[in-house]
Amino acid sequence: MKFGVVIFPGSNCDRDMIGALRHDLQQEVIPLWHKDKNIDAFNTDDCIVLPGGFSYGDYLRCGAIARFSPMMQSVIDFADRGGKVLGVCNGFQILCESGLLPGVLLRNENQQFVCKNIYLVSDNDTTILTKDITGKVLRIPVAHGEGRYYADDATLDELERNQQILFYYCNENGEQKGKINPNGSLRNIAGICNRNKNVFGMMPHPERATSEALGNTDGRLILKGLMQEAAVPA
Repeated sequence: MKFGVVIFPGSNCDRDMIGALRHDLQQEVIPLWHKDKNIDAFNTDDCIVLPGGFSYGDYLRCGAIARFSPMMQSVIDFADRGGKVLGVCNGFQILCESGLLPGVLLRNENQQFVCKNIYLVSDNDTTILTKDITGKVLRIPVAHGEGRYYADDATLDELERNQQILFYYCNENGEQKGKINPNGSLRNIAGICNRNKNVFGMMPHPERATSEALGNTDGRLILKGLMQEAAVPA
């Protein structure tokens, strides 16, 4: 399979993502410029990634301008056909702004940028991204100023009912208690997917945890999930 990594003005994790996929996971990667539209080289077994950063300087709202880029129109069409899409940090924000994922990412509860290692856990065995790591506590870095996931109660209940929550913030024992939420996200949500389970968004950066030189390869376990064939929705 192939990975496409979209590069916007202000992207700063595109090279991290490309390096993680290409060198640490030995995958074919094609950079995609935001002004281009052509993604004919990709089929629905492939994956397009929206990396972290500050697309268009985070003017207006994070991801609000990037959502209208020519490439995003093609990404939306790709996702609607069943293609796999992953948005990390700013990429998650873009997915929410584009309507591919519900909810919004707001400014962190403490009004400060947060950059540190945190712990994640998933109880979702229904998605390719998480089914092989359910119950496993992962140490993954975060780096964001607007990562507080917010949606109304009806949407949150629907996410839980449809098993669309990918990851929760937790402590090193996998427990959701204590000071484990770095941004104030409702219900400790760190990542979600769409109902068809082919579009994934998460605030933590798995691409920053794939190198043995950095002493942490937990991110590989997440990214490897994308290499599986997506399940056909019931």
